[in-house]
Amino acid sequence: MGPLNNPRNEQYAAAAFTSQSVIFDELYSKNTIINYKRERVRSHVMQYLAPGSSILELNSGTGEDAIYFAGKGYKVHATDISPGMQHQLKLKVEKHNIGSQVSFELCSYTQLHLLKDKGPYDLIFSNFAGLNCTDELDRVLTSLAPLLNPNGKITMVILSEFCLWETLLMFKGKFRTAFRRFFSANGRKAHIEGSYFKCWYYSPSYILNRLKDSFDVLSVEGLCIVVPPSYIEGFAEKYPSAFDFLVKLENRLKSIWPWKYVGDYYIISLRKK
Repeated sequence: MGPLNNPRNEQYAAAAFTSQSVIFDELYSKNTIINYKRERVRSHVMQYLAPGSSILELNSGTGEDAIYFAGKGYKVHATDISPGMQHQLKLKVEKHNIGSQVSFELCSYTQLHLLKDKGPYDLIFSNFAGLNCTDELDRVLTSLAPLLNPNGKITMVILSEFCLWETLLMFKGKFRTAFRRFFSANGRKAHIEGSYFKCWYYSPSYILNRLKDSFDVLSVEGLCIVVPPSYIEGFAEKYPSAFDFLVKLENRLKSIWPWKYVGDYYIISLRKK
């Protein structure tokens, strides 16, 4: 466990995302597998949202999900530690004229006690491994319940401790990538377009053990189990038939043991007791 809130790594992560904020959407919005991942996550979330629900989003980035959920009639309070990402979100809110649906606040998820708008909310949502940027996820998890309404829910998308696709890369001689999650207790170096920071990997049991007294599990789904991770660039475009087949196969495997535990990510949802 690092020092409280591990501010240095958070600063590195914030700097990395801020440096890419202007071109972030351009870099990733046309990636077929990233779009597949977004659709999967949103579909998962929608099954748990009642009409008119309020959402607290952690590590909201440029606001792609906030804009989507606002378009569905939900109110979203989007938080991030990166000023650049928050600026891009603000521009989108103004462009879509949805200031009544989306608010935003510069706040780290490790310091939610400093959050100005404490809700309470119907859902706390964190997408695409933002929560993997801390070695103090336990502190984050214990801060969530007070921000939720009774029976409020949490949905988190977390990088898992084991990824089938990644491990299979050893057969292509990419041993560092294949085994990086096996030796990651002290974090592993991650990067966005050359900007570096650390990330940590967490199993579903890590989350469940820390929230079992205050939350009930709704579901756990694997994400990118047989569909390749998005860093396998061009796969969907080069092999469209194979990609379509893997998407259908993953839809059948996503909630089945052991498959739900071997994806690049897992989507986990819990309900406050």
